[in-house]
Amino acid sequence: MKSVQNTHKYDALHNCLLTIAGALNRPQRDMAMIKAAGIELDRALFPLLVQVSRFGPIGVGELADRVGRDYSTVSRQVAKLEETGLVVRQKNRQDKRINEAAITADGRAMTDKIDAQRVQVYQRVFRQWPDSDRETLEQLLSRFVTDFTLTEGDENDDKHDAI
Repeated sequence: MKSVQNTHKYDALHNCLLTIAGALNRPQRDMAMIKAAGIELDRALFPLLVQVSRFGPIGVGELADRVGRDYSTVSRQVAKLEETGLVVRQKNRQDKRINEAAITADGRAMTDKIDAQRVQVYQRVFRQWPDSDRETLEQLLSRFVTDFTLTEGDENDDKHDAI
């Protein structure tokens, strides 16, 4: 049974997480990052390239889930990334039914430029923070992500409240 007295217990945290997600997903932020990195890339392809770089080889279905787009859209966008030489499409080694995307050397060179710009952004954000605070934030966020992803699929379980 849900605890009524706890309904607002996590509101501030949830608001912070929504604000972070919104800030990270703003098209203007992506465009600024692309411009600062000195690269040419369609803004719609930017998050896909970054995800493939970080988590690839990655199935197109999983990639679609990660960026919140439907499979057919992501499949077309991955094809565009492949046409530009930034990723290659391949069959998954264990399950040939799964099409996945993997970063190429050109794609890695581009994401290295993006990562360098991201480091500069984080350096500005954390310039007044002691290293220990930044490290603590990283540890807590990592723990949160692990625990949060473990609850996926548990929404119908009586032991967990709906997110």
